[in-house]
Amino acid sequence: MLIKDAVVKRLQNICRERDICYNELAICSGVTPSTVYSLMSPDRRDLSIITLKKLCDGLDMTITEFFDDAIFTTLEQEIQ
Repeated sequence: MLIKDAVVKRLQNICRERDICYNELAICSGVTPSTVYSLMSPDRRDLSIITLKKLCDGLDMTITEFFDDAIFTTLEQEIQ
């Protein structure tokens, strides 16, 4: 799994666990809903660390807590 896919899966899991939709995540994070939906799109390959930090802030978690998940332990090489 690539990092972008892992980040999306982690966000999906957190939203599911907390029973919040992407619109709610956007509002509590101070970003537009279109930013969140765009980030979740499989077609979009880039990911802003600033946006991720805002999402973590909105989820009331540190970036360290976000990345402290088994999903990030088996990432593929990004260099092709």
